Amino acid sequence: MIKKVIKLVSRLNIPTIYFNLKYLPLRQACFLPILVSRRTYLKVVSGKIEINAPLKTGLIQIGYGGVGIFDKERSRTIWEVSGTVMFNGKCNIGHGSKISVSSSGTLSLGSNFVITAETSIIVQTRVEFGDNCLLSWDSLIMDTDFHKIKNDFGIQINSPKPVLVGNNVWIGCRCLVLKGAQIPSNSIVGANSLVSKVLDKQNALYAGNPCKLIKENVNWEP
Repeated sequence: MIKKVIKLVSRLNIPTIYFNLKYLPLRQACFLPILVSRRTYLKVVSGKIEINAPLKTGLIQIGYGGVGIFDKERSRTIWEVSGTVMFNGKCNIGHGSKISVSSSGTLSLGSNFVITAETSIIVQTRVEFGDNCLLSWDSLIMDTDFHKIKNDFGIQINSPKPVLVGNNVWIGCRCLVLKGAQIPSNSIVGANSLVSKVLDKQNALYAGNPCKLIKENVNWEP
């Protein structure tokens, strides 16, 4: 048993050990539920992580995987978190992805959440994904405009708004999902689409800039 433990530890990297010990109580960290690639830049490692699922080694993977059109050896994942990240089950954040959560923000990821590669999520208030969501590469999801826009009375008119995504949603490559967007369960968002409003029909295909309903009564398979 001791030999097996030594062998396992020797195969691990410093980011994985540091990350688990930083965010989790020792009794949870010893399971090493979060694996972090050596190509991950841990820019800000504060705030808190909640894991709402039975713990096992590698339940959550950050910075791994590979997509043929990218050079994963030179692609660096970035973790910049001072807020709260909630993992509600198995999760795979692919290489080159960027996760940024401010101190006032909460990112909630459902079970079987997958980013294939090179996608960014930026949170100032709340971004929430349901179960079985797939995000393709080169997409950007953010709940803020960063810069304030004010009217003649000095009142901000572009405050951050939550982004809410249901269960079993596939977001295609090079999509832009902005503050206030809501994507219902069992939906597909076509490649290169802009979502900045509430989409209301489930089992539907949406696409375009701005995003609009293309087809109803559809399903997709992982």
